[in-house]
Amino acid sequence: MLQGIFPVIPTLFTARNELDLAAQRRVIRFALDAGAHGLVFPGVASEYSHLSLPEREQLLALVAAETAGKVPLVGGASAPTANEVIAAGTLAMQHGIRHLMIMAPVGLGADVTAQRTFFQQVAAGLPGAEIILQNAPTPTGAGLTAKAIIEIAASVPAITYIKEETLPSGPAITALRAAAIPNVRGVFGGGGARYIIDELDRGACGAMPAVELTDLHVALWSADASGDRAQARRLYRLSLPLLTAQAVYRMRLTKLVLAQRGIADARHVRASLPEMDAFTERDVATMLGDLLAEFPTKK
Repeated sequence: MLQGIFPVIPTLFTARNELDLAAQRRVIRFALDAGAHGLVFPGVASEYSHLSLPEREQLLALVAAETAGKVPLVGGASAPTANEVIAAGTLAMQHGIRHLMIMAPVGLGADVTAQRTFFQQVAAGLPGAEIILQNAPTPTGAGLTAKAIIEIAASVPAITYIKEETLPSGPAITALRAAAIPNVRGVFGGGGARYIIDELDRGACGAMPAVELTDLHVALWSADASGDRAQARRLYRLSLPLLTAQAVYRMRLTKLVLAQRGIADARHVRASLPEMDAFTERDVATMLGDLLAEFPTKK
């Protein structure tokens, strides 16, 4: 069973907007050294919609080679159409990745019949794949209700996990777990781990946050799993200032923190995101310093 902290690996670019493979390797090694239970690539935090198919293939090969079977890999294969998903999923499966995270497409909206047909077509086109149905809020995803997800997942045996990211995520996770869909083994939390304590309390099997605080998130997971709720909550409180900023700046924040931690200095983004000025960068450095003062970590 997949469980624990599965950070989403970002895509690292040079200042010239090319893939930075050396920086990519450093970030993957950081996540593995930090004790990640698995890795996700590419996800929304990887700027997957801004990658060409050849770039995605090159990066999947790199992630698979660096991971070398140490932990499970989840291959992001989201796309607007079933045929595009099948093409992306096929690439991932060629590198031995059988767990594929696929977002319920925003273009199909709340039409349960259309969403069910979409996932049935995807499952038929990717035999042997295990699908993680990603339910993201609009405008990124379809923002399906728990009732709709239950109906879809129950009719597509290839859906074995759900990643719930609508807000509030907690009640949806409770409803999804209570449905006890035979083919669904677990529900992951989303939202960058900003609500991880509530999600774990409700029986989430793990979280898929951005990568820059993987060591802290793994320690939080371990504390919670061992019954040390006080330590889990302490680590959660330490993470919140940075994760609040991340909710605004997204991949810019991730790449800035990776640079400030000395992990990889490759800050270019392709996604359209708010810029970070000098005041913001100083504030991020202060928040990171406060965190590391109470939670010393290795680079």
